[in-house]
Amino acid sequence: MFDKILVANRGEIACRVLKTARRMGIKTVAVYSDADRDALHVRMADEAVHIGASPSAQSYLLKDRIIQACLDTGAQAVHPGYGFLSENSGFCEALAAAGIVFIGPNTRAIEAMGDKITSKKLADEAGVNTIPGFADVLRDAEHAVEAANQIGYPVMLKASAGGGGKGMRIARNDAECRDGFARAANEARSSFGDDRILVEKFIEEPRHIEIQVMADSHGNVVYLNERECSLQRRHQKVIEEAPSPFLDKATRKQMGEQAVTLAKAVDYQSAGTVEFIVDPKRNFYFLEMNTRLQVEHPVTELTTGLDLVEMMIRVAAGEKLPISQADVRIDGWAIESRVYAEDPFRNFLPSIGRLVYYRPPAEDEHVRVDTGVFEGGEVSMFYDPMIAKLITRGDSRDEAIAHMRSALDRFIIRGVSCNLAFLSALMAHPRFVDGNISTNMIGDEYPDGFSPEDLPHEDPAIIISVAASIVRRYRDRAACIEGQLRGHERTVPSDWVVVMNQEQHPVSVVPTDGGCDVVYEGRTLAVRSAWDFGQHLFSGTINGKEIHVQLERRNQVYRLSRGGSQSDILILTPRAARLMRHMPVKAPPDTSKHLISPMPGLLVSVAVAEGQEVKAGEELAVLEAMKMENTLRAERNGTVAKIHFQPGASLEVGDTIMEFE
Repeated sequence: MFDKILVANRGEIACRVLKTARRMGIKTVAVYSDADRDALHVRMADEAVHIGASPSAQSYLLKDRIIQACLDTGAQAVHPGYGFLSENSGFCEALAAAGIVFIGPNTRAIEAMGDKITSKKLADEAGVNTIPGFADVLRDAEHAVEAANQIGYPVMLKASAGGGGKGMRIARNDAECRDGFARAANEARSSFGDDRILVEKFIEEPRHIEIQVMADSHGNVVYLNERECSLQRRHQKVIEEAPSPFLDKATRKQMGEQAVTLAKAVDYQSAGTVEFIVDPKRNFYFLEMNTRLQVEHPVTELTTGLDLVEMMIRVAAGEKLPISQADVRIDGWAIESRVYAEDPFRNFLPSIGRLVYYRPPAEDEHVRVDTGVFEGGEVSMFYDPMIAKLITRGDSRDEAIAHMRSALDRFIIRGVSCNLAFLSALMAHPRFVDGNISTNMIGDEYPDGFSPEDLPHEDPAIIISVAASIVRRYRDRAACIEGQLRGHERTVPSDWVVVMNQEQHPVSVVPTDGGCDVVYEGRTLAVRSAWDFGQHLFSGTINGKEIHVQLERRNQVYRLSRGGSQSDILILTPRAARLMRHMPVKAPPDTSKHLISPMPGLLVSVAVAEGQEVKAGEELAVLEAMKMENTLRAERNGTVAKIHFQPGASLEVGDTIMEFE
């Protein structure tokens, strides 16, 4: 076994690997860029080595500096995590030349499976089901159109060396094919340094189901069941679960055996994932093989009882797999939600900044949190916007969902926008609860994007009663410490008006032992909680039912969040509420004649010129942030009056890119 390993990655996956290595008694080395000097993975490791500037191309993608860090610290092996150099055969060869073990598959497997074109040919030869498509690299956009017409629309354009949803576009006609080829190639070049694009048939209403395999260097290969990864946005997985609610035992066995066959065909060793597209009739087709640890591996761990990172380390050290196929089990159900620094109410634009307040839910037998950030840390513009992975386990799927909904309510993030509301909405969506999902579900259910209207309160009385009880606590405290004169003690009235969504709700609030009784619309809600002043989470019960409500106090306004729903609430006396009806409403500023940068990023291109007429929907500019290209389009017809920034400019949120007449 190794005495010391280096983790060639950052963020939550670096922390995840470090935890297992520590438990195994192995010393660890972290590497870091300028932006990650104070990162959590740096704090967790026994040693840390600086390897370069903030951009990944100048740090985490530099093979020589990582190998030198191994030599300087005496690290005998490298775990690459996922992304960066995890599927780089040149890195593996360089490590081997330096006498350092790569904790992952061999070079042949990486090269064969890392290229989508080669892997598809190998899958065909091995007898694995494959998707109809064009069997070679596309030369240019016109070649893409020609191939797409031969296959038949819709088609999927994707980077040969791609992954993580980057370098992928769906095209349903020639125009979309040309545009998709250009966008996919640009993203692939930026993310992987390889702009080769292939095209294949796009399966309608597909499910994305993958098989986890584990192999050693002694010829033993097992499959560790499947993961359902169908809930995706822009080809990026959002929620994963194990097992799949769609597969039956026979299909699981067939998919698993084909995955093992493919792994054996390339003499695979270590952890790997064979991804399949599954149609509504359970026909499945090989998509690709990821020769690394997957982001969603925790759901497999929680349902099999295995530590995949430990198995990877032991296999790399030459040990045999500790299990056979007969030992693999499915114990319960697990669900993973990816928590990202992005604003779901602004078309999921990336968000960067300081985590002013960060409190994930406590971990226990039902909840696991894999994270790489901490309170006071920065979410950088240079890397993936993932904050954490929230994983829950239950004896059944319904139980796992219930634990996830509760855990999302208890996950508090302040300082950057995040997608917790969106995740909560998906957890409560009838299609997800029923298991009736596909890779199209998010696009089908939210065709115009995600908005607050998509999150109606399960019961507005819960938020109203919690807000009323909190304000009563504040008023009672104020009455005890302000303006006291003997014989003229202040009393707090019971009747109040809760103003929520511009609607007024009269309530009566009476303090009791352990909380308050709130009378609302003829109902008495017994609110009981140990909540104290200044706490961001109100946990307790209402009429005996457990609840968790997040709370922010902004002067006299209270922002309460539960189940993804968020409401700004004002509590007034009845007289103040009557007077409020006469207050004028301030109109927001008119920004319709400005194209404003919605996020920090690099201005990749400007598609128009001053004096040019544009129509609604026409491309105006492309902004790159967190390794993704975002196309900014005209919201209405107009004429470009002035362009303030040119391609190559670094923009901040709110910068005016151009003005219109």
